[in-house]
Amino acid sequence: MTAPTSPTAPDRLLSVLAAFDHAHPALSLTDISRRAGLSLTTAHRLVGALTRWGALERDASGAYHVGLRLWEVAALAPRGLALRQVALPFLEDLYEATHENVQLAVRDGSEVVYIEWLAARSSVGVHIRVGARWPLHATGVGLALLAHGAPEFQEAYRTGPLASFTPHTITDPGRLRRVLAEVRRSGAAVSVRQVTDDALSVAAPVHGRDGTVTAAVSVVVPYAGARVPTLVPAVRLAARGISRALGWRPEIPLAGEDGHPHGC
Repeated sequence: MTAPTSPTAPDRLLSVLAAFDHAHPALSLTDISRRAGLSLTTAHRLVGALTRWGALERDASGAYHVGLRLWEVAALAPRGLALRQVALPFLEDLYEATHENVQLAVRDGSEVVYIEWLAARSSVGVHIRVGARWPLHATGVGLALLAHGAPEFQEAYRTGPLASFTPHTITDPGRLRRVLAEVRRSGAAVSVRQVTDDALSVAAPVHGRDGTVTAAVSVVVPYAGARVPTLVPAVRLAARGISRALGWRPEIPLAGEDGHPHGC
């Protein structure tokens, strides 16, 4: 049996940054020490180094926040703000066409991460914010991304635990396999009441320069009265526009160009 290894200096430094999340955007030094699993002395030394570099900032009350320098570095991520900058005009067009919640997301492992969200005035329950994470199978953007993942990844995901959020969340591996096949066939994913009982989302994949699916775009609308056949072409048009802006040049039409949606 291999003995557990002690955290390295980079591990400890990253644990300080990982102490911050959406529920804990401001932390005292004691909070950081506790959440990072570090001694107060070690936390003090690492927080000092991160603050001097600009990764953390300290406010007048003494609490620490994620610093602007870290945001500047994150802006260089090709799947983060750089992608958002390319996609934003098409997201705005989609919002103007639908006046509904518009989202852009990428896959990180078995989760979807939202990198942009244009909020509508509708009362639909949207539990999304920039930086939020959700399991792939429970959202429209997640289904669009999962459907175009490697076959072995899809198989491993389907046979793993599938978290449930409402009675409508897909938790059966066989059903998920059929849904993903339909997403690939139609070119769009429709997620019905999977995260909240009052919401429906329509999503489409975004292709990178080499044709691989790098992101997904969606609209989230109230389930009652949702006009899926109208939403599918609008979402797919936005996804195609972003794909072309990223350098994708398809030689043949996307799957599902007949405009026939599907339900999941």
